[in-house]
Amino acid sequence: MEEEEEPQWIYMFADTSRVLTIVISILLIVYGSFRALGLDKTYNNSEDPEDEQSNQNDTPFSRLMDGFQTINTAQAVFLPVGASFSLLVMFFFFDTLQFFFALCTAVLAMVAFSFVLLPVCQFLTKPCFTNNNQKFYIGFCGRFTPAEVMSLVCSGVLVMVWIVTGHWVLMDALAMGLCVSMIAYIRLPSLKVSTLLLIGLLIYDVFWVFFSSYIFKANVMVQVATQQAANPVSIMANKLKMNPVGNISPQISLPGKLVFPSMQDRSRFSMLGLGDIVMPGLLLCFVMRYDKYKKQAAVAADTEQARVTYFHCSLIGYIVGLVTATVASEVYKAAQPALLYLVPFTLLPILVMAYLKGDLRKMWQEPFVVAGAKFKLLEV
Repeated sequence: MEEEEEPQWIYMFADTSRVLTIVISILLIVYGSFRALGLDKTYNNSEDPEDEQSNQNDTPFSRLMDGFQTINTAQAVFLPVGASFSLLVMFFFFDTLQFFFALCTAVLAMVAFSFVLLPVCQFLTKPCFTNNNQKFYIGFCGRFTPAEVMSLVCSGVLVMVWIVTGHWVLMDALAMGLCVSMIAYIRLPSLKVSTLLLIGLLIYDVFWVFFSSYIFKANVMVQVATQQAANPVSIMANKLKMNPVGNISPQISLPGKLVFPSMQDRSRFSMLGLGDIVMPGLLLCFVMRYDKYKKQAAVAADTEQARVTYFHCSLIGYIVGLVTATVASEVYKAAQPALLYLVPFTLLPILVMAYLKGDLRKMWQEPFVVAGAKFKLLEV
């Protein structure tokens, strides 16, 4: 009697690329959520009128991350439409606009990664300055603390090295910075907005992964995610009729995804789009902030606090959903819309748990307003 062949997907958990993708995405969501709580605390404590007056003299660049970006109901509904339009633009006009895409991505990645480096730079510059939070004018750029200048410089150097080498490790580092920054600064105000946004993005993800090939004769999502842009340095050198100095990579992959090659098979790699980390991460950040809100209310009322929080529940759901998506991609040997698995496994447990605890009505509407924070609407 022949032995039954074991499913190959069982061995995927020994693949370093799969393991790294799952672990890193979880760490990014957790770290980004805690950074969001830290920002809440910072803005709650920064209500000095003199600081407010001085901030008005800052330039838009120096105030780029001064406040939160809050998604409202209309934006949550139309965000998948805007994302679809952007996807089509990149699909049809990527070759024409690749220099613009690479330049914008480099600037955004530099600012985002400087946010990740900021705590380290604050620690390093603290012994050198009496007041580490004092801001200095730097020409037309605006006012910055020494730590902010240091983090921007280090981030700029990293971006330049990435552009020159095109190495996947540097691309992943910049992508991680984008993830953490977006989770920390973009806010979902209620469970209603969260549900509308995630369901819309689930439909968006499923359509462009599974059905776009029937209309456009190609998998639009996969093609946009995997295509490489010409190196901006090479483009400028060609236009100026100059020979590039050194060994410059002719093409670079934009940090819109996390890519981890397998150590067992060099030709194999695991890829996860930033949206599959950031969008569920925004939901987890929302419930973490709500958990903190409930904890403060419980302390004030001197009542017992729940051991299992909404964040614990949603984080476990995210892990299960990500593992399920990984298994599905291995079983079907094709790209999978990760949000098809992540959204149900993160959103449904929260809805059920909120209903059982009697918090659903309160969470469905805007359950809290962060005092002292400057909320801005995210333009789509």
